[in-house]
Formats: sequence, C-alpha cells, structure tokens
Amino acid sequence: MRYLILSDIHSNWEALQAVTEIAAGAYDRVICCGDLVGYGPDPDAVVEWVRQNVAAVVRGNHDKACAGLTDAADFTEAARTAAYWTRCHINPDNKTYLENLDTGPKQVDELFAIVHGSLRDEDEYITAGWTAADIFELLSDRVNFFGHTHLQGGFIKSRRRIIDVPLKPFSTTPVSGLKQCGVLEIQADETYYLNPGSVGQPRDHDARAAFVIYDTDGLVEYGRVRYDVETTMKKILNAGLPEQLAYRLSVGR
Repeated sequence: MRYLILSDIHSNWEALQAVTEIAAGAYDRVICCGDLVGYGPDPDAVVEWVRQNVAAVVRGNHDKACAGLTDAADFTEAARTAAYWTRCHINPDNKTYLENLDTGPKQVDELFAIVHGSLRDEDEYITAGWTAADIFELLSDRVNFFGHTHLQGGFIKSRRRIIDVPLKPFSTTPVSGLKQCGVLEIQADETYYLNPGSVGQPRDHDARAAFVIYDTDGLVEYGRVRYDVETTMKKILNAGLPEQLAYRLSVGR
C-alpha cells in the first residue's frame, strides 16, 4: 500500500494542485496531518478537496482556530487575522467539518499513526532530537507522521540514539520515480517520527510544496514540487490578508 502523506496545506490551492498532479498514480490513499486552513486564501477549495479525497485526517491548531474552537490568542497577529478572515469566508458546512475533525493520534489501517504537533498537544512543536525524546516514549507504532513545524524531515530512534532524518537527493526513486527527492528505508529495529513538510507554507527556506509518499513495504519518499506561488500571493493580497503571508511563500519561510 502506498500513501500520499500531506500536512499544513493552509488554504493554498495552487500548492495542493501541484502536489497531487506530480504524485498522480504513485499512491493508493491520501492522509493528512492537519492544518487544512489558515494563512491562505482558498479554505473552501482545500477543505472540499480533503473531504472528497482524504482517507484519514487529524485536526491542526489552525483548523481549531479557524473553526472558532479557540480564540487564537496565542497566534501571531498575522496568523490570528487569517484565522478570523477564514471564519468569515468559509462555507458553513466546511466550518462544521473542521469543528468535527479528530484530534490525534489517529491510527491508519493499523499500519501507522498520524498526529499534528505531538501525541500530547496538537500545538506542540517538535523541532529537534532532544524535544522528540519524550515523544518516542509515548509512541505505540513503529512509523508515525506529524506536521505543525512546516519542516520536512523528522526523527529516527535506534537502540542507542535519536537522529535527524538524513535527507539526501536521489535522481530517481523506487517508489514513484519522482526526481530530486530523499528516500528513507524503514528498518525493523528503529522507530520513526516523520514530518512530510508543509504543502502550503514551507519554512525550511525551500519554497516548493512538500509531501511524502509512504510505501508500507518499507520506503518513505520525501518529495518537493514547484507551484504557482505568484498566483497564491496575488490571491492573498487581493483578499486583504496580511502582506507578509504572501511574501513569505516566495522564500519558504
């Protein structure tokens, strides 16, 4: 079974389209680690696509805020403005869908698990091996996917230590034949806490949309794809959303 793993789409329709187009035919099911909305200009298009195409999804902190389940007081001013904008512009049915999303962790076909931030809190940032140490003690699955940080990669725990996922470019891969992607081979004696990166707002200084294809035979492929950033930026500005939310997309921050 091959899964397309997405996270942090953030209402970026152009990025989502680019990912699904380049990955077409390379996966059997789609999974999402949360934050369908927030920041971007197309909440309805993204949520409706998720409702029609995603087999399993967990709630992200922006999903919760945009649904009105929190006051977004802990958000930055730009993020809070985008959350309030989304509440006012999203279709009521899609808002209800966000309200009812499951919190993580969520089992997927009894093969792996997904969360947004961590098992403890959908808003917890796991950005380094030392912050992941406690998380590994809570994991019941060997392979786990998370989002929230917008940083593609993740962590591997062996018997002796926790290391960052070594992302190295490959000219082609045995999973889908995509170019310039990192491939990770799953080992039986290791545990994995993996981040597909952000579809709609990467923050690793790479503006390309990020995703993962997980082949349950034991391979994880990290993919990136260019998308029409200029169109998304124009939509953000035309919607009256904060300018910084547009400009950050061009530099992947």
